[in-house]
Amino acid sequence: MTQAQQPKARRITIEPITRLEGEAKIDIFLDDEGNVDNAYFQVVELRGFERFCQGRPVEEMPRMTTRICGVCPGAHHMASSKAVDAVFNVDPPEPAKKLRKLFYCAHIIHSHLAHFYAFAAPDFVLGPSAEPGKRNILGLIEAVGLEVGKKVITARSYAQRIQEMIGGKATHPVCGLPGGMSKPITEEERKEIEEMAKSLVEFSKFSLELVDNIILRNKDYMNLIRGDTYYHETYYMGMVDQNNNNKVNFYDGVIKVVNQKGMQYARFQPKDYLNHIEEHVEPWSYLKFPSLKNVGWKGLVDGKDSGIYRVNCLARMNVAEGMATPLAQEAYEKMYDVLGGKPSHATLAFKRIIRKAGLNHIRVHDLRHTHATLMLKAGVHPKIVSERLGHANIGITLDTYSHVLPGLQEAAAEKFDQVLDESDKIGNIDVSKLLAEGEEIDSRPCRSRTCDTLIKSQAPLCGFNQL
Repeated sequence: MTQAQQPKARRITIEPITRLEGEAKIDIFLDDEGNVDNAYFQVVELRGFERFCQGRPVEEMPRMTTRICGVCPGAHHMASSKAVDAVFNVDPPEPAKKLRKLFYCAHIIHSHLAHFYAFAAPDFVLGPSAEPGKRNILGLIEAVGLEVGKKVITARSYAQRIQEMIGGKATHPVCGLPGGMSKPITEEERKEIEEMAKSLVEFSKFSLELVDNIILRNKDYMNLIRGDTYYHETYYMGMVDQNNNNKVNFYDGVIKVVNQKGMQYARFQPKDYLNHIEEHVEPWSYLKFPSLKNVGWKGLVDGKDSGIYRVNCLARMNVAEGMATPLAQEAYEKMYDVLGGKPSHATLAFKRIIRKAGLNHIRVHDLRHTHATLMLKAGVHPKIVSERLGHANIGITLDTYSHVLPGLQEAAAEKFDQVLDESDKIGNIDVSKLLAEGEEIDSRPCRSRTCDTLIKSQAPLCGFNQL
């Protein structure tokens, strides 16, 4: 390849990232050979909620925090309402708790319908071989039919209507008060909610059939799901029932953490979260990086020594020991049967990025490991490599990339030999005489015979008893 043909270093930016609520971008940096040198997922939207909530009356929090997100305001409303309950040291009466749970179940359905049918289904239903231009909501409706599209819209409108009836507003609820709810529901509203809820159960069954008939029968997709391409062994955190049966609980329970093997690592009340969770900040993103305090932040790596943990859907299933209702339990058991056991570490998130960047098939881990390996082989100091990877200390880097370092030490020894060849003396040491008198020493990994002889002569002065 001539110099004119040499690919130049370039930066690939994917902005904005679609199919998510908020503003983010991805920067992929390629080296002179066209290989991935580094990649960053950057949340570029400064929200500032933690700052401008300070100094405001605590009872305003349930109304303010809903503005964090237009897709999941219900989660922020319920979390802040429960926090206000704790501040006032009040326990809502049972009818208020049931209304909150009913509201939140409707929110879960509403939010997950948006995620699956609008954000995920264009990939899952159409499959990995579909044209990128078809993998959108319109392409999805074209594939599954207009009637299915109508069912999705109707189901989501029911969930939204239930939220509006209980929450006071369709998008940003205002129902949570210290120790209760702002209003009850009427008998007519209860009957309407019951009918809509029955319809939503039937729609959920339909969605499971859709998954069975289209996704699970797609061999290409199932190979991706069950393979190790999108695989990260992390800790998982979720809420389970208070009574130790460890069923999934959306509203009220204890926080459970399991390790990479699915064994319980921690179990604590939500009020004690600061004893278990810490936050880390990177200069290239407004996103905070929480980690398990007792494990510690070790950078963007997985494994038992990294405090990174996952939450939400997959994590909720991994930490629980089942669901509270028969139909949900049946689907829960089938999910793990399909995924090949519990816990599941599969994460489908990266293939679209790599394809858009015009790169060959690689994993997320490949980006980091290739970047680190190339830097170490290029002679970059491990301390610098450690900082670029976000490792907590250089020891993690040295342990992780010890397989690279022997070759680097061998090269360093050879360079030292060259220095000896170019000069007969180092300091006040007569190298020629030293080598002539020194006994023959067998080569050892990462150390030349010349270096061994020189080091051996100086060992007593340095306090080394053994080499």
